[in-house]
Amino acid sequence: MVVLSKIYTRTGDKGETALSDGSRVPKHSARVSAYGTVDETNATVGLARLQASGEMAEALARISNDLFDLGADLATPDRHLDETLSYTPLRMIPTQVTRLEHEIDAMNKRLTPLRSFILPGGTPLSAALHLSRTVCRRAERLTTELAEAEDINPEAVRYLNRLSDWFFVAGRIANDDGKADILWVPGLTRDTATQTSENNDG
Repeated sequence: MVVLSKIYTRTGDKGETALSDGSRVPKHSARVSAYGTVDETNATVGLARLQASGEMAEALARISNDLFDLGADLATPDRHLDETLSYTPLRMIPTQVTRLEHEIDAMNKRLTPLRSFILPGGTPLSAALHLSRTVCRRAERLTTELAEAEDINPEAVRYLNRLSDWFFVAGRIANDDGKADILWVPGLTRDTATQTSENNDG
């Protein structure tokens, strides 16, 4: 049980923070950057949930809870030494990843194949989900960087990788099952930019 009776503690005033096992590390360490960006991803999910309803809102609520699980996982180092801790650390498990895969597959059945990359936007919910996708990708990059230096649970990386895909597909669902997607037109403004430059020179 987590009890938060006091919010500020002054223990981080020298630029360090405590991990779940009690060890202290710099606040800019790779591990803190990774789980901090997972927390940032979760904040964007909260914004998306304000726009969502029904099954989408329920799915986002599950994801938000998962992201707290993931943050707890990344905040507890040395997964091979779990038995030395006085408590059982919370770790991501394969079924959390496979649930995302099943949800992606179900959503994807409603969509027509893409013939172009898409731009963020359309409905407010779709735009919010694309923001979640990009922050999630950053969390994934930081987590894989951490994995090169320290031992982490591989399910953490797998979850983030699937989650960014989930956000992409859900963003299309939020755009009337892809019908309101904004397609990327390569070089769309190049001719316009050239004409504007020529007119200004004239």
